[in-house]
Amino acid sequence: MSQEGITTRLVHADRRTNLEYGAIHAPVHNSVPYGYDNCQDLVDVFQGKQAGQAYARQSTPTTDLLAKKITELESGHNSLVFGSGMAAVTALFIALLKSGDHIVASRYLFGNTSSVFATLSGFGVDVSLIDACDINEVESALQPNTKMVFVETIANPATQIVDLEGIGEICAQRKLMYIVDNTLTTGYLYQAKNHGASLVVNSLSKYFGGHGNALGGSVTDTGLYDWSEYPNIYEGYRSGDPRNWGLTQVKKKALRDYGGSLSSTQAHLLSAGSDTLALRMDRQCGNAMALALFLDSHPKVAKVYYPGLSSHPHHLRAKSWFKDFGALVSFDLVDGKDGIAFLDACNIVINATHLGDNRTLALPVAPTIYFEMGLEARRKSGISEGMLRCSIGIEDSADLIADFEQALDLI
Repeated sequence: MSQEGITTRLVHADRRTNLEYGAIHAPVHNSVPYGYDNCQDLVDVFQGKQAGQAYARQSTPTTDLLAKKITELESGHNSLVFGSGMAAVTALFIALLKSGDHIVASRYLFGNTSSVFATLSGFGVDVSLIDACDINEVESALQPNTKMVFVETIANPATQIVDLEGIGEICAQRKLMYIVDNTLTTGYLYQAKNHGASLVVNSLSKYFGGHGNALGGSVTDTGLYDWSEYPNIYEGYRSGDPRNWGLTQVKKKALRDYGGSLSSTQAHLLSAGSDTLALRMDRQCGNAMALALFLDSHPKVAKVYYPGLSSHPHHLRAKSWFKDFGALVSFDLVDGKDGIAFLDACNIVINATHLGDNRTLALPVAPTIYFEMGLEARRKSGISEGMLRCSIGIEDSADLIADFEQALDLI
Protein backbone atom coordinates (compact mmCIF):
# COMPACT_ATOMS: atom_id res chain seq x y z
CA MET A 1 0.00 0.00 0.00
CA SER A 2 1.37 3.42 -0.94
CA GLN A 3 2.43 5.75 1.87
CA GLU A 4 1.03 8.75 -0.01
CA GLY A 5 -2.00 10.57 1.39
CA ILE A 6 -5.45 9.62 0.20
CA THR A 7 -5.98 12.76 -1.89
CA THR A 8 -2.70 12.26 -3.72
CA ARG A 9 -3.62 8.65 -4.46
CA LEU A 10 -7.15 9.46 -5.65
CA VAL A 11 -6.11 12.42 -7.81
CA HIS A 12 -3.38 10.47 -9.60
CA ALA A 13 -5.06 7.05 -9.70
CA ASP A 14 -6.26 7.25 -13.32
CA ARG A 15 -3.11 8.53 -14.98
CA ARG A 16 -0.95 5.95 -13.20
CA THR A 17 -2.69 3.21 -15.18
CA ASN A 18 -0.86 4.38 -18.34
CA LEU A 19 -3.86 5.84 -20.14
CA GLU A 20 -3.73 6.50 -23.85
CA TYR A 21 -2.41 9.83 -25.20
CA GLY A 22 -1.21 10.96 -21.78
CA ALA A 23 -4.78 11.42 -20.53
CA ILE A 24 -5.14 12.38 -16.87
CA HIS A 25 -8.74 11.17 -16.50
CA ALA A 26 -9.78 7.71 -17.63
CA PRO A 27 -11.94 7.81 -20.77
CA VAL A 28 -15.62 6.87 -20.72
CA HIS A 29 -16.05 3.45 -22.32
CA ASN A 30 -19.68 3.35 -23.37
CA SER A 31 -19.49 0.16 -25.43
CA VAL A 32 -21.81 -2.58 -24.23
CA PRO A 33 -20.20 -5.57 -26.05
CA TYR A 34 -16.45 -6.27 -26.24
CA GLY A 35 -14.95 -8.21 -29.17
CA TYR A 36 -11.86 -10.42 -29.47
CA ASP A 37 -9.85 -11.34 -32.57
CA ASN A 38 -9.05 -14.71 -30.99
CA CYS A 39 -12.25 -16.50 -29.94
CA GLN A 40 -10.37 -18.45 -27.27
CA ASP A 41 -9.67 -15.16 -25.49
CA LEU A 42 -13.41 -14.56 -25.28
CA VAL A 43 -13.90 -18.06 -23.90
CA ASP A 44 -11.17 -17.53 -21.30
CA VAL A 45 -12.68 -14.21 -20.20
CA PHE A 46 -16.07 -15.86 -19.73
CA GLN A 47 -14.52 -18.66 -17.68
CA GLY A 48 -12.45 -16.30 -15.52
CA LYS A 49 -9.13 -17.63 -16.79
CA GLN A 50 -8.17 -14.29 -18.33
CA ALA A 51 -8.81 -10.68 -17.36
CA GLY A 52 -10.96 -8.70 -19.77
CA GLN A 53 -14.40 -7.39 -20.60
CA ALA A 54 -17.31 -9.51 -21.76
CA TYR A 55 -20.42 -7.36 -21.41
CA ALA A 56 -21.13 -4.00 -19.78
CA ARG A 57 -23.76 -5.42 -17.43
CA GLN A 58 -20.89 -6.88 -15.38
CA SER A 59 -18.14 -4.30 -15.95
CA THR A 60 -16.42 -1.90 -18.32
CA PRO A 61 -12.88 -0.49 -18.31
CA THR A 62 -14.34 2.68 -16.77
CA THR A 63 -16.15 0.94 -13.93
CA ASP A 64 -13.10 -1.26 -13.28
CA LEU A 65 -10.90 1.80 -12.71
CA LEU A 66 -13.51 3.30 -10.36
CA ALA A 67 -13.56 0.02 -8.42
CA LYS A 68 -9.77 0.21 -8.03
CA LYS A 69 -10.08 3.73 -6.58
CA ILE A 70 -12.62 2.53 -4.05
CA THR A 71 -10.45 -0.45 -3.12
CA GLU A 72 -7.58 1.97 -2.49
CA LEU A 73 -9.77 4.20 -0.33
CA GLU A 74 -11.05 1.29 1.78
CA SER A 75 -7.67 -0.50 1.98
CA GLY A 76 -9.36 -3.54 0.51
CA HIS A 77 -8.62 -6.57 -1.64
CA ASN A 78 -11.08 -5.84 -4.45
CA SER A 79 -14.34 -4.00 -5.16
CA LEU A 80 -17.44 -4.11 -7.34
CA VAL A 81 -19.54 -1.11 -8.35
CA PHE A 82 -23.31 -0.94 -8.83
CA GLY A 83 -25.98 1.39 -10.16
CA SER A 84 -26.83 2.72 -6.68
CA GLY A 85 -26.02 2.20 -3.04
CA MET A 86 -29.19 0.17 -2.58
CA ALA A 87 -28.23 -2.03 -5.53
CA ALA A 88 -24.94 -2.72 -3.75
CA VAL A 89 -26.64 -3.54 -0.43
CA THR A 90 -29.27 -5.75 -2.02
CA ALA A 91 -26.65 -7.51 -4.14
CA LEU A 92 -25.02 -8.94 -1.03
CA PHE A 93 -28.24 -10.40 0.27
CA ILE A 94 -29.33 -11.79 -3.11
CA ALA A 95 -25.97 -13.36 -3.88
CA LEU A 96 -24.85 -14.63 -0.49
CA LEU A 97 -27.97 -15.73 1.40
CA LYS A 98 -30.38 -18.64 1.08
CA SER A 99 -33.76 -19.45 2.59
CA GLY A 100 -33.27 -20.50 6.19
CA ASP A 101 -30.35 -18.15 6.81
CA HIS A 102 -30.36 -15.53 9.55
CA ILE A 103 -29.02 -11.95 9.65
CA VAL A 104 -28.35 -9.80 12.70
CA ALA A 105 -28.61 -6.09 11.84
CA SER A 106 -28.65 -2.79 13.62
CA ARG A 107 -32.11 -1.29 13.97
CA TYR A 108 -30.52 2.11 13.31
CA LEU A 109 -30.41 1.77 9.54
CA PHE A 110 -31.22 3.74 6.42
CA GLY A 111 -34.94 3.29 5.81
CA ASN A 112 -34.61 1.54 2.46
CA THR A 113 -32.19 -1.00 3.92
CA SER A 114 -34.80 -1.82 6.56
CA SER A 115 -37.34 -2.17 3.78
CA VAL A 116 -35.10 -4.70 2.01
CA PHE A 117 -34.92 -6.74 5.22
CA ALA A 118 -38.71 -6.89 5.28
CA THR A 119 -38.63 -8.23 1.72
CA LEU A 120 -35.99 -10.83 2.63
CA SER A 121 -38.22 -12.12 5.40
CA GLY A 122 -40.78 -13.00 2.75
CA PHE A 123 -38.15 -15.13 0.99
CA GLY A 124 -37.37 -17.16 4.08
CA VAL A 125 -34.40 -15.21 5.41
CA ASP A 126 -34.76 -14.41 9.12
CA VAL A 127 -33.70 -10.93 10.23
CA SER A 128 -33.12 -9.74 13.81
CA LEU A 129 -33.06 -5.95 14.16
CA ILE A 130 -31.35 -5.11 17.43
CA ASP A 131 -29.71 -2.24 19.30
CA ALA A 132 -26.21 -2.76 17.93
CA CYS A 133 -24.88 -0.02 20.21
CA ASP A 134 -25.10 -2.68 22.94
CA ILE A 135 -22.71 -5.55 22.28
CA ASN A 136 -24.70 -7.82 24.60
CA GLU A 137 -27.77 -7.46 22.37
CA VAL A 138 -25.69 -8.34 19.33
CA GLU A 139 -24.28 -11.47 20.95
CA SER A 140 -27.68 -12.55 22.30
CA ALA A 141 -29.23 -12.28 18.83
CA LEU A 142 -26.77 -14.70 17.18
CA GLN A 143 -28.17 -18.08 16.17
CA PRO A 144 -26.65 -21.28 14.72
CA ASN A 145 -27.91 -20.22 11.26
CA THR A 146 -26.60 -16.62 11.47
CA LYS A 147 -24.57 -15.84 8.36
CA MET A 148 -23.83 -12.13 8.69
CA VAL A 149 -23.99 -9.04 10.87
CA PHE A 150 -24.89 -5.77 9.09
CA VAL A 151 -24.37 -2.27 10.53
CA GLU A 152 -23.79 1.35 9.51
CA THR A 153 -21.03 3.58 10.90
CA ILE A 154 -23.11 6.68 11.75
CA ALA A 155 -26.86 6.11 11.76
CA ASN A 156 -29.07 8.25 9.58
CA PRO A 157 -30.74 10.40 10.93
CA ALA A 158 -30.25 10.09 14.71
CA THR A 159 -26.44 9.60 14.50
CA GLN A 160 -26.11 6.58 16.80
CA ILE A 161 -22.74 4.83 16.52
CA VAL A 162 -22.89 1.10 17.03
CA ASP A 163 -20.13 -0.88 18.76
CA LEU A 164 -18.09 -1.33 15.59
CA GLU A 165 -15.07 -2.66 17.43
CA GLY A 166 -16.93 -5.10 19.67
CA ILE A 167 -19.00 -6.47 16.80
CA GLY A 168 -15.83 -7.02 14.78
CA GLU A 169 -14.32 -9.05 17.61
CA ILE A 170 -17.43 -11.23 17.95
CA CYS A 171 -17.64 -11.84 14.20
CA ALA A 172 -13.98 -12.83 14.10
CA GLN A 173 -14.49 -15.27 16.98
CA ARG A 174 -17.62 -16.79 15.44
CA LYS A 175 -16.28 -16.64 11.84
CA LEU A 176 -19.28 -14.57 10.79
CA MET A 177 -19.40 -12.22 7.84
CA TYR A 178 -19.25 -8.62 9.10
CA ILE A 179 -20.71 -6.03 6.73
CA VAL A 180 -20.21 -2.32 7.42
CA ASP A 181 -22.00 0.41 5.48
CA ASN A 182 -19.39 3.17 5.44
CA THR A 183 -21.43 5.70 3.44
CA LEU A 184 -21.58 8.49 6.03
CA THR A 185 -17.90 8.26 6.91
CA THR A 186 -16.24 6.78 3.78
CA GLY A 187 -12.79 5.30 3.95
CA TYR A 188 -11.45 8.80 4.52
CA LEU A 189 -12.96 9.20 8.00
CA TYR A 190 -13.04 5.53 8.99
CA GLN A 191 -11.25 2.34 7.97
CA ALA A 192 -13.77 -0.41 8.67
CA LYS A 193 -11.08 -3.00 7.96
CA ASN A 194 -9.34 -1.94 11.19
CA HIS A 195 -12.29 -3.37 13.13
CA GLY A 196 -12.49 -6.59 11.16
CA ALA A 197 -15.09 -5.75 8.48
CA SER A 198 -15.40 -8.49 5.89
CA LEU A 199 -17.24 -6.36 3.34
CA VAL A 200 -17.61 -2.57 3.17
CA VAL A 201 -20.58 -0.98 1.41
CA ASN A 202 -20.72 2.60 0.13
CA SER A 203 -23.37 4.68 -1.56
CA LEU A 204 -21.08 6.50 -3.98
CA SER A 205 -23.87 9.01 -4.67
CA LYS A 206 -23.18 10.59 -1.28
CA TYR A 207 -19.80 11.83 -0.01
CA PHE A 208 -17.65 9.83 -2.43
CA GLY A 209 -18.98 11.58 -5.56
CA GLY A 210 -20.16 14.61 -3.62
CA HIS A 211 -21.83 16.63 -6.36
CA GLY A 212 -25.33 15.16 -6.43
CA ASN A 213 -25.01 14.37 -10.15
CA ALA A 214 -24.55 10.59 -10.26
CA LEU A 215 -25.98 7.49 -8.60
CA GLY A 216 -23.67 4.63 -7.69
CA GLY A 217 -22.79 2.07 -5.05
CA SER A 218 -19.93 -0.25 -4.19
CA VAL A 219 -18.96 -3.36 -2.26
CA THR A 220 -15.36 -3.80 -1.13
CA ASP A 221 -13.94 -7.11 0.07
CA THR A 222 -11.32 -6.28 2.70
CA GLY A 223 -9.59 -9.64 2.29
CA LEU A 224 -10.16 -10.60 5.94
CA TYR A 225 -12.97 -13.12 5.48
CA ASP A 226 -12.19 -16.76 4.69
CA TRP A 227 -14.61 -17.59 1.87
CA SER A 228 -13.49 -21.22 1.84
CA GLU A 229 -15.52 -21.66 5.04
CA TYR A 230 -18.68 -19.96 3.79
CA PRO A 231 -21.25 -22.66 2.93
CA ASN A 232 -23.25 -20.62 0.41
CA ILE A 233 -20.52 -20.29 -2.22
CA TYR A 234 -21.59 -22.20 -5.32
CA GLU A 235 -19.31 -25.05 -6.37
CA GLY A 236 -18.62 -23.42 -9.73
CA TYR A 237 -16.99 -20.44 -8.03
CA ARG A 238 -14.79 -22.49 -5.68
CA SER A 239 -11.66 -22.32 -7.82
CA GLY A 240 -8.52 -20.23 -7.73
CA ASP A 241 -7.73 -17.87 -4.86
CA PRO A 242 -10.46 -18.20 -2.17
CA ARG A 243 -10.16 -14.47 -1.48
CA ASN A 244 -11.94 -13.88 -4.79
CA TRP A 245 -14.82 -16.32 -4.31
CA GLY A 246 -17.18 -13.96 -2.52
CA LEU A 247 -17.06 -11.07 -4.97
CA THR A 248 -17.05 -13.47 -7.92
CA GLN A 249 -20.38 -14.83 -6.74
CA VAL A 250 -21.75 -11.33 -6.08
CA LYS A 251 -20.65 -10.24 -9.56
CA LYS A 252 -22.24 -13.24 -11.26
CA LYS A 253 -25.45 -13.36 -9.26
CA ALA A 254 -26.15 -9.67 -8.64
CA LEU A 255 -24.61 -7.92 -11.63
CA ARG A 256 -24.84 -10.54 -14.36
CA ASP A 257 -28.14 -12.13 -13.28
CA TYR A 258 -29.98 -9.18 -11.69
CA GLY A 259 -28.39 -6.35 -13.63
CA GLY A 260 -27.80 -3.69 -10.98
CA SER A 261 -25.14 -2.19 -13.22
CA LEU A 262 -23.38 1.17 -13.07
CA SER A 263 -23.01 2.96 -16.41
CA SER A 264 -19.61 4.18 -17.54
CA THR A 265 -20.88 7.76 -17.72
CA GLN A 266 -22.01 7.69 -14.08
CA ALA A 267 -18.76 5.97 -13.07
CA HIS A 268 -16.74 8.75 -14.71
CA LEU A 269 -18.65 11.46 -12.84
CA LEU A 270 -18.21 9.66 -9.52
CA SER A 271 -14.52 9.09 -10.14
CA ALA A 272 -13.89 12.73 -10.98
CA GLY A 273 -15.88 13.83 -7.93
CA SER A 274 -13.81 11.63 -5.63
CA ASP A 275 -10.68 13.67 -6.35
CA THR A 276 -11.86 16.26 -3.83
CA LEU A 277 -13.32 13.82 -1.29
CA ALA A 278 -10.96 14.73 1.54
CA LEU A 279 -11.17 18.46 0.87
CA ARG A 280 -14.95 18.42 0.84
CA MET A 281 -15.33 16.25 3.91
CA ASP A 282 -12.89 18.34 5.94
CA ARG A 283 -14.94 21.43 5.12
CA GLN A 284 -18.30 19.72 5.68
CA CYS A 285 -17.26 18.25 9.03
CA GLY A 286 -15.96 21.65 10.16
CA ASN A 287 -19.21 23.32 9.14
CA ALA A 288 -21.26 20.60 10.86
CA MET A 289 -19.35 21.05 14.13
CA ALA A 290 -19.80 24.83 14.04
CA LEU A 291 -23.51 24.53 13.30
CA ALA A 292 -24.07 21.85 15.94
CA LEU A 293 -22.47 24.06 18.59
CA PHE A 294 -24.64 27.00 17.51
CA LEU A 295 -27.84 24.94 17.59
CA ASP A 296 -26.93 23.32 20.91
CA SER A 297 -26.90 26.73 22.59
CA HIS A 298 -30.02 28.15 20.91
CA PRO A 299 -33.14 28.53 23.12
CA LYS A 300 -35.50 27.33 20.38
CA VAL A 301 -33.63 24.06 19.90
CA ALA A 302 -34.50 21.20 22.26
CA LYS A 303 -31.92 18.62 21.20
CA VAL A 304 -29.04 18.27 18.74
CA TYR A 305 -27.92 14.91 17.36
CA TYR A 306 -24.25 15.15 16.37
CA PRO A 307 -21.37 12.87 17.46
CA GLY A 308 -18.99 15.80 17.73
CA LEU A 309 -20.80 17.17 20.77
CA SER A 310 -19.44 15.94 24.08
CA SER A 311 -23.04 15.39 25.21
CA HIS A 312 -23.63 12.82 22.45
CA PRO A 313 -23.92 9.32 23.98
CA HIS A 314 -21.34 7.93 21.53
CA HIS A 315 -18.99 10.90 21.35
CA LEU A 316 -16.02 8.93 22.70
CA ARG A 317 -16.52 6.17 20.13
CA ALA A 318 -16.52 8.69 17.31
CA LYS A 319 -13.51 10.49 18.73
CA SER A 320 -11.58 7.23 19.04
CA TRP A 321 -12.51 5.57 15.75
CA PHE A 322 -13.14 8.35 13.21
CA LYS A 323 -10.90 11.01 11.72
CA ASP A 324 -13.77 13.49 12.20
CA PHE A 325 -17.40 13.45 13.29
CA GLY A 326 -19.19 13.49 9.96
CA ALA A 327 -21.43 16.07 8.32
CA LEU A 328 -24.91 14.92 9.34
CA VAL A 329 -26.64 17.10 11.94
CA SER A 330 -30.17 16.46 13.15
CA PHE A 331 -32.11 18.44 15.74
CA ASP A 332 -35.46 18.89 17.47
CA LEU A 333 -37.07 22.26 18.00
CA VAL A 334 -38.70 23.05 21.33
CA ASP A 335 -42.40 22.26 21.67
CA GLY A 336 -44.64 24.60 19.75
CA LYS A 337 -42.11 25.48 17.04
CA ASP A 338 -42.91 24.37 13.49
CA GLY A 339 -40.04 22.59 11.76
CA ILE A 340 -41.55 22.94 8.30
CA ALA A 341 -41.98 26.67 8.82
CA PHE A 342 -38.34 26.85 9.90
CA LEU A 343 -37.13 25.09 6.76
CA ASP A 344 -39.27 27.31 4.56
CA ALA A 345 -37.66 30.36 6.21
CA CYS A 346 -34.13 29.26 5.28
CA ASN A 347 -32.52 30.96 2.29
CA ILE A 348 -29.37 28.91 1.76
CA VAL A 349 -30.54 25.51 3.00
CA ILE A 350 -32.32 23.49 0.31
CA ASN A 351 -35.43 21.42 1.12
CA ALA A 352 -34.33 18.12 -0.40
CA THR A 353 -33.49 14.53 0.38
CA HIS A 354 -29.94 13.25 -0.15
CA LEU A 355 -26.69 13.29 1.82
CA GLY A 356 -23.12 14.31 1.12
CA ASP A 357 -23.88 17.04 -1.43
CA ASN A 358 -21.74 20.17 -1.67
CA ARG A 359 -24.87 22.12 -0.78
CA THR A 360 -26.60 21.98 2.61
CA LEU A 361 -29.83 19.99 2.36
CA ALA A 362 -32.53 19.51 5.00
CA LEU A 363 -35.89 17.84 5.51
CA PRO A 364 -38.41 16.90 8.21
CA VAL A 365 -37.70 13.22 8.87
CA ALA A 366 -40.96 11.66 10.07
CA PRO A 367 -43.27 12.83 7.24
CA THR A 368 -40.75 12.10 4.46
CA ILE A 369 -37.98 9.49 4.36
CA TYR A 370 -39.23 7.56 7.42
CA PHE A 371 -42.97 8.04 6.93
CA GLU A 372 -43.48 4.50 5.62
CA MET A 373 -41.67 3.04 8.64
CA GLY A 374 -44.50 3.98 11.01
CA LEU A 375 -44.58 5.62 14.42
CA GLU A 376 -43.50 2.66 16.54
CA ALA A 377 -40.51 1.79 14.36
CA ARG A 378 -39.44 5.45 14.34
CA ARG A 379 -39.49 5.48 18.11
CA LYS A 380 -37.37 2.33 18.28
CA SER A 381 -34.90 3.97 15.92
CA GLY A 382 -34.61 7.07 18.10
CA ILE A 383 -36.39 9.31 15.60
CA SER A 384 -38.61 12.00 17.09
CA GLU A 385 -41.70 13.16 15.21
CA GLY A 386 -40.33 16.68 14.85
CA MET A 387 -36.73 15.80 13.93
CA LEU A 388 -35.07 17.87 11.21
CA ARG A 389 -32.15 16.27 9.35
CA CYS A 390 -29.45 18.40 7.79
CA SER A 391 -26.73 17.24 5.42
CA ILE A 392 -24.14 19.98 5.78
CA GLY A 393 -22.39 21.32 2.68
CA ILE A 394 -19.26 23.30 1.91
CA GLU A 395 -20.75 26.80 2.17
CA ASP A 396 -19.01 29.38 4.36
CA SER A 397 -19.85 28.43 7.93
CA ALA A 398 -20.69 32.01 8.91
CA ASP A 399 -23.28 32.15 6.14
CA LEU A 400 -24.83 28.86 7.20
CA ILE A 401 -25.10 29.88 10.83
CA ALA A 402 -26.57 33.24 9.84
CA ASP A 403 -29.20 31.49 7.72
CA PHE A 404 -30.17 29.11 10.54
CA GLU A 405 -30.25 32.03 12.98
CA GLN A 406 -32.56 34.21 10.91
CA ALA A 407 -34.89 31.27 10.24
CA LEU A 408 -35.07 30.46 13.96
CA ASP A 409 -35.84 34.12 14.66
CA LEU A 410 -38.82 33.94 12.31
CA ILE A 411 -40.60 30.99 13.92
